[in-house]
Amino acid sequence: MKKFLLLLAVAALAATSARAQKLVIKGSDTLGAKLVPTLAEDYKARNPGVSFEIAAEGSTTGIAAITDGTAQIGMSSRRAKPTEMSLAQSKGVTMKPTIVAYDGIAVVLNANNPVSALTKRQVEQIFAGDITDWSAVGGTPGAISIYTRNTSSGTYSDFKDLAMKKRDYAGSSQKMAGNEQIVAEVAKNPSGIGYVGLAYMNEPGVKVASIEGTTPSKESVLAKKYPYARPTFYYTNGEPVGEAAKFVAFTLSDDGQKIVAKIGFVPVR
Repeated sequence: MKKFLLLLAVAALAATSARAQKLVIKGSDTLGAKLVPTLAEDYKARNPGVSFEIAAEGSTTGIAAITDGTAQIGMSSRRAKPTEMSLAQSKGVTMKPTIVAYDGIAVVLNANNPVSALTKRQVEQIFAGDITDWSAVGGTPGAISIYTRNTSSGTYSDFKDLAMKKRDYAGSSQKMAGNEQIVAEVAKNPSGIGYVGLAYMNEPGVKVASIEGTTPSKESVLAKKYPYARPTFYYTNGEPVGEAAKFVAFTLSDDGQKIVAKIGFVPVR
């Protein structure tokens, strides 16, 4: 009898293990630091047999993970580049983007900085290194400290495209691993300036600069009035299947999009 019960227990454990699903999601820090982990926690509460591995190391890594087959979902705050699409195609991978939220890249200053408004031209000149002192834009004299994301970041690329006319960043700029690191550095440096996604712009110690009289918000992003607005994506190899398809659907559901709004992003609908 004991042997029979033991066999039943082993069979039950094997069945449970077979049902367990692990969803690997890699890529964007903008999505992966707050939003996707929050979505995953809610999803796990509804689907106890599912576990997640989430690595938020930049959009480039998410797109590469889909190409290499090391993740079911790649998070990205930018569109895949033609070279990335070609590489994926050469490996038999079809890059499928799904817009999951909209974002606006906020230009953040130290909370004590007297400057509160910038023009698009001034933003370009500051981040490209043409303007190096706050006095040139109406601030207190002092060298400007620029904080950017690292080169694997989709926000790094998007900001170059949207704000800098694809120019290179100033050689003096300091590259940070994520949005939270940029906020932390600007908050403790009175001369600091950086950029972050909507979900990170209301942290203590920083303030958001208006650009051409407009600040990033749900309304300005949806109306495309804010100049540094953009979509954010999940990338999959063709149509998602299995648990990945269910998680994408959950993200786009009413409940998922409520989480999108709660975290600070703009829902897709």
